[in-house]
Amino acid sequence: MDLSLSGKFALVGGASQGIGYAIAHLLASEGATIAMVARKEEPLNEACAKISAETGATTFAIAADIRKSADCERIISQALGEFERIDILINNDGAPPLGELESFDDIAWQRAIEQNLMSVVRLCRGALPSMKEHGWGRIVNISSVNAIRGQFGQTNYSAAKAGILGFTKALAQEVVKKGVTVNAISPGYVETEMVMAIREDVRKQIVAQIPAGRLAMPDEVAD
Repeated sequence: MDLSLSGKFALVGGASQGIGYAIAHLLASEGATIAMVARKEEPLNEACAKISAETGATTFAIAADIRKSADCERIISQALGEFERIDILINNDGAPPLGELESFDDIAWQRAIEQNLMSVVRLCRGALPSMKEHGWGRIVNISSVNAIRGQFGQTNYSAAKAGILGFTKALAQEVVKKGVTVNAISPGYVETEMVMAIREDVRKQIVAQIPAGRLAMPDEVAD
C-alpha cells in the first residue's frame, strides 16, 4: 500500500492500544510522523517505542485526558511545537459507560459528551487553522455502530457518537474548499482490549444481534 504519507504529520488519539494503535502503526508504516495521544503515560510510551522500532517512523507521545478542554489545547500546542503543522487528525477515543438511562445522572451525561463528542470538536477546532494554512488536511472521526443502531445500556454513548456523525457532515462542508476533508467511520465490535473486557456472555449477546457479524482481529484492522 502506498498512501503517499511521507513527510506528513499525523495526530492520533487513543493510540496506546486497540483501533488507535492499529491506525498509528499503519500511518507510520506509510511514512507519516506520528503524535500519539492517550491518558496513561507508560503504555503510551511503550506503544510509541514499538511503532518506531517496527516501522522506522518518528513517533511522539502526548499523555493527556481528552475529557478536559485544557488538555485538548495542550495536545494541539505540543503537536504544533513538535511538527510545526498537523496534516492528519484521527479522533479515536471514548469508552461506553454501561447502564440503563435511569442510572445516568446529568454528570454522567456530561462526562460522556465531553469524552466522546466535545473532544472531537475541540481537537478539530485546534487542528484546522494549520490545515487551512497549508491547504491540505485529512480528519477522520471514529464514531460507532451504536451511533447508528443504538445499544441497550449505552444511551449517552450512542447519543454522543451520533453527534459525531452530524458534526462531521457539517464540518466537511465548511472546509472542503480549503483542501481539508472530514470523514467519520462507525466501526462494529473489534477484538480490542476494551471490547474483550466486556463479560463474555454479554459480548456474545451483542455479536448475535449484528447481522452476519463477527469480531475482527487486530491484524485485520491494521491491514
